[in-house]
Amino acid sequence: MVIFHLVILAVVQGITEFLPVSSSAHLILVPALTDWPDQGPMIDIAVHVGTLAAVTIYFRRDLVAMAGGLIDIFCGRRTREAGLAFYVVAATVPIILAGLVAVRFDLLESVRNVRLIAWTTLGFAIVLHLSDRFGPRLRPMESLGLRDAIVIGLAQVLALVPGTSRSGITMTAARALGFERSDAARFSMLLSIPTVMAAGTLAGLDLYQTGDSTLTANALLAAVLAFVAAIAAISLLMRWLRHAGFMPFVVYRILLGAGLLAWSYTSP
Repeated sequence: MVIFHLVILAVVQGITEFLPVSSSAHLILVPALTDWPDQGPMIDIAVHVGTLAAVTIYFRRDLVAMAGGLIDIFCGRRTREAGLAFYVVAATVPIILAGLVAVRFDLLESVRNVRLIAWTTLGFAIVLHLSDRFGPRLRPMESLGLRDAIVIGLAQVLALVPGTSRSGITMTAARALGFERSDAARFSMLLSIPTVMAAGTLAGLDLYQTGDSTLTANALLAAVLAFVAAIAAISLLMRWLRHAGFMPFVVYRILLGAGLLAWSYTSP
């Protein structure tokens, strides 16, 4: 791929991965709207791995605490850290199972089209607004339970459809359950770690088996650039949500969805 294309894709992924605007949709739209060649799933997953590194570093204290929580679980101790680790694992199970089914029956390629992205971008913007506007703001992260984790995990399955936004739909579910915005975003980002790690591991094995050194170099460059952009985006989002809501992202999604609908139904 042309280096300029890789830079744009990596920056787009890094900025949009943890914002509730659907990074996968933007990665599909970049080649669709520019006539660039589709970068393919390997580059898509490489930039996701870059953002995985970013969220891992940003939430390193939570991850260290959760690692200790896993030890507590094996030792039979019930601690707050053990509970958080268990709930992240429980919420990840639905999308892992759904992803395996989607890959097995080759369903992912069939949903990579602009018109579907337009409708999901628009529709889930409205759902995000409603949950943020009318959802209560009474619950801290410490009140998270197994039922909450399962509900958020089931909502995350919808993110297999581009335009839904993994971070957007999990934050939407968490807000509907009454969690504070910053806590909803925190759990959403922690939840991204095992999901992206699983996808990145599979893609890495496929990449190794191809023996394509050029593709490997492109994937590594894209991952590094996405990492840098993601660190900045996470920091800004967490600061924003401590004092404000999701309205800017809702407006952006509505404008983007409406524009894509107009383009997809009028273009030859």
